[in-house]
Amino acid sequence: MAKDVKPMTKAQILGELADKLEMTKKDVNGFIEALTELACKETKKKGSFTLPGIGKLVLQKRKARIGRNPQTGEEIKIKAKTVVKFRVAKACKDTIIPAK
Repeated sequence: MAKDVKPMTKAQILGELADKLEMTKKDVNGFIEALTELACKETKKKGSFTLPGIGKLVLQKRKARIGRNPQTGEEIKIKAKTVVKFRVAKACKDTIIPAK
């Protein structure tokens, strides 16, 4: 991928989807906002949310551990925490990066 290529903006995404689905940008924006809200709510409540063909949002618990300050080399305690990860679906991955 070229360095000067920028990712699509929200407006460009809305425009592309509106043209493809023959809908207004306002309707597409409402759908995307509703989908985003649903994904966040379900991930928080159930621990995961799958977007078929694209991937899955997953809550993951990390244990407390000992780390190092990279500047001083001093050991530090890192607290346990919960993080959100995104796992790309195999179908999506194979489309983007075809198997050899």
